[in-house]
Amino acid sequence: RTLPLSIPSGAITEPPRHLVVRGEAYMPIRAFTEWNQRLEVDGERTYVNPRNAVSGALRQLDSKVTAARPIALLCYQVLELDGPTIGSQWSTLQYLSNMGFPVANISRRFENLEAAVACCESWAGKRDALDYEIDGMVIKIDDLMLQADLGTVGKDPRGAIAFKFPALEVTTTLLEIGVNVGRTGVLTPYAVLQPVKVGGVTVKQATLHNFGFITEKDIRLGDRVLLKRAGEVIPYIIGPVTEARAGQERQPEIPNSCPSCGEMIEHEEVAIYCINSACPAQITRNLEHFVSRSTLDIEGFGKKVADLVAKAGLVKDVADVFSLTKEQLLELEGFADRKAQALLAAINAARSTSLERLIAAVGIRGVGTVMASELATRFGSLDALQQATAADLEAIEGIGPNIAKAIVEWFSTEGNLSVLRKLQQARCWPQQKMTLKILSGQMTGKTFVITGKLPIWTRRQTTSFIQKHGGRVTSNLSKSTTYLVIGENPGGKLAKAQDLDIPQIDEAALRALVQDRDESAF
Repeated sequence: RTLPLSIPSGAITEPPRHLVVRGEAYMPIRAFTEWNQRLEVDGERTYVNPRNAVSGALRQLDSKVTAARPIALLCYQVLELDGPTIGSQWSTLQYLSNMGFPVANISRRFENLEAAVACCESWAGKRDALDYEIDGMVIKIDDLMLQADLGTVGKDPRGAIAFKFPALEVTTTLLEIGVNVGRTGVLTPYAVLQPVKVGGVTVKQATLHNFGFITEKDIRLGDRVLLKRAGEVIPYIIGPVTEARAGQERQPEIPNSCPSCGEMIEHEEVAIYCINSACPAQITRNLEHFVSRSTLDIEGFGKKVADLVAKAGLVKDVADVFSLTKEQLLELEGFADRKAQALLAAINAARSTSLERLIAAVGIRGVGTVMASELATRFGSLDALQQATAADLEAIEGIGPNIAKAIVEWFSTEGNLSVLRKLQQARCWPQQKMTLKILSGQMTGKTFVITGKLPIWTRRQTTSFIQKHGGRVTSNLSKSTTYLVIGENPGGKLAKAQDLDIPQIDEAALRALVQDRDESAF
């Protein structure tokens, strides 16, 4: 309800025709308290904190339920603008405010980092004065061009950093230590605790990081332990309260095999791994990753479906996705004829995925989308990658001994080899279709931004074409951008490129940048 329905009269001379704004949804503390009281009177389930309440509200399928909840918004970023170029974060906040969008009234601009840090530190002690919960503040470089030039590390921008406030701490008793097996096989210990309230939330379990942490801190079963919530969200153990020991505390045992599949485990410094990709404890999460948008992108195969097929025993490993039948799907809750057919069509389409996506999908520890692309380029097929030695892999920039070892071990595990055999039988066995001319990198050193709808290629195909020829694709224009690739309805980026004197090219001109190319990959 805090979103403006119209631009305030006289606020701006020429309103934009197209504007995309990003913000943070939240629930004011006072509104949350009143809403919880109404729920209690009506005999409905109440919520422990505003964060959970908002998260649950935004996931509602019925928009009327969402609309009935007191959700507010604070805006902080303009993603797309068909209008004047905004050069700074501070100007962005002022522009949004003039347009009627709600912005945080405690935002400030400083001339140096020291003053910004001092401001953050001052709010650590008075955050309770706000009508919303915060666990810290964000310090950003004001110059948006400089922000864009700095780029990102993974999903984290280099032009901004979180300043976290000290977390709330309590003590409770450690009852036992359990072990979770994660998607990549890492065995993570967790503490089962005597229930205790931290910041309005009852905590019964908390992370123990790794077994090295347990040994280093000398944490024992039965200990009184110090607990805090990282970022006011994730509870974890700081260490034992040794002076509270009575003598009955016991040293925990470190597992020597996977608690789920029984396979031997691998040790890497303080971490312990099960490298069997067919491990039952990993299958649901492996499956979610395998079909996700960043990997095989199988539409309609979300978390719920992954959980259903895994629990029904229809998939023992990720490759079994390609052997699912219509009859099997119709036995599952929520599946009718049309939904089953649509999912099978999406699965069938995924057989023609690219090599880099398949490498990222199978879940090799330490191999994400960027490294998968590099491996696909260097080796060209899963057959060749399977034969690579640790020395071959370490010769690639960005791959050190640990990741090289993880890749070699993955391809030497029988469960993973079985997955590869099934993928090959299912005709999901892509090859990298590139010539030596392409591998020479004719776009090396060039940076591209893509805007608008291109006539032939999709955005993903265009990005792949540029990357395979050595170029770099970013989402933001800057002085370092070599070309803006434009299609239909280019939006505000075209005007910005013209202001910065960045050359604009269409799809045909982009292709012409590479001579003697092999376009069969598209």
